[in-house]
Amino acid sequence: MTELNDAQYEAVTTVDGPVLVIAGAGSGKTRTLVYRVAYLMQHGVPPEKILLLTFTRKAAQEMLWRSGRLLNDTCSRVVGGTFHGTANMLLRRYGSCLGFASNFTIIDRADAEGIINLLKSSLGLGGASKQFPSKRVLISIISGAVNKSMDLEDLVFEQYTHLSEHLDDILSLQRHYQEFKRDNGLMDYDDLLVNWKRMLQESAEVRRSISERFSHIMVDEYQDTNLIQADIVRLAASTHDNVMAVGDDAQSIYSFRGADFYNIMRFPKVFANTRIIKLEENYRSTQPILSLTNDIIRNAAEKYTKTLFSRTEGGVRPCVFAGRDEREEALFVIRRVRELLAQGTPIEEIAVLFRSGFHSYRLELELGGAGVDFEKRGGLKLTESAHMKDFLSFLRVVANPRDSLSWNRILLQLDKVGPKTAQKITETVMTAGDPFQALAGHPAGKSWRQGLDRLNQLFADLRGRERSLPELYEVV
Repeated sequence: MTELNDAQYEAVTTVDGPVLVIAGAGSGKTRTLVYRVAYLMQHGVPPEKILLLTFTRKAAQEMLWRSGRLLNDTCSRVVGGTFHGTANMLLRRYGSCLGFASNFTIIDRADAEGIINLLKSSLGLGGASKQFPSKRVLISIISGAVNKSMDLEDLVFEQYTHLSEHLDDILSLQRHYQEFKRDNGLMDYDDLLVNWKRMLQESAEVRRSISERFSHIMVDEYQDTNLIQADIVRLAASTHDNVMAVGDDAQSIYSFRGADFYNIMRFPKVFANTRIIKLEENYRSTQPILSLTNDIIRNAAEKYTKTLFSRTEGGVRPCVFAGRDEREEALFVIRRVRELLAQGTPIEEIAVLFRSGFHSYRLELELGGAGVDFEKRGGLKLTESAHMKDFLSFLRVVANPRDSLSWNRILLQLDKVGPKTAQKITETVMTAGDPFQALAGHPAGKSWRQGLDRLNQLFADLRGRERSLPELYEVV
């Protein structure tokens, strides 16, 4: 505890009641959460009654690992993870109150776009003669309405006015998309949050059970929560108010995907008698940088007033360069990189940050032309790559034989089987009592009979006995 400053210590040792920690950039927010988990356990709170909600699974794992080191113990029984991960766990346990089976399949963005494409085709929407929105735009609209807690019609008229002529068709597609997921035991990421909230709202028994299960709830990056997530936190703490929200109103940058800056501003009204603690000492930057940010933030119309300060010395002031276009910006960066290299700065200590990966395109061209070596970080996640999605589709149908999207993806991997044949087989197995038996008995064409036989044998092997994930991978 001697590593904590006064504000951090106050946040860590405030155990009961609602707490809002306004954590300025670089102010030791993670350290505060780590010590608070350890402090709660040290003072008699069972680890399984602590819920730590973060925006990445890695962040939760790191915090719990560090808390375990402080206690010379494991924090494995603390429930820590993302909103979506926690929703997945709770829906599999309590989702029957909404009519969901525990073996539902979670689909990602690419899967959702694939379903939209299938539905567009079956409903006769789009085509060369009709300027209908793409699958990507349609999913953005459907998901945006959920995350921003807006009616789809309002969202279209507010942000997609140019598509208003297609509104009736988009609404029809939205209805069919929801029906498709329900009929096939699927949930997308938005459904996980929506159904967690529904479960808490519609079942008093489940709401009480979850609230009593988690006597202390902590939420990281609260400024990036959307309205659904804020409602979930309030409902999950229905039998108590032991909620600590940590965030910074000055760092809310995800409004484009539904994050609501006002969640952090409303917190003291939603939770009466909230204790507000400000972490203002910065451990990352020098004072000239903090002075600049303080001046910028001071102009915000709505804010929690704070003044960031640092004990780290440094006289270099921030520099702003306003280029006429992307090329001039890129050339400025290259000149600055060359200056740093000439001064002896190792090239691996030079970084350029972008809001989005595609913004690096112009700089990549100029760096290549200037002969400057560089490494670009970012790209698809492993589970988003085509070969991994192919692999996962086999495991998905074993776990959930009603997952028609995965059936379709599997069948399209058979040589000489096209989209129409794959869809026809999928419809056959989906209407059968036993999809695997129906597949085994399906009449095969001469050109793809051998592939279908191998597929049936593969499913027989996968379902024959329990295997670990590495063993399943080897079988597939």
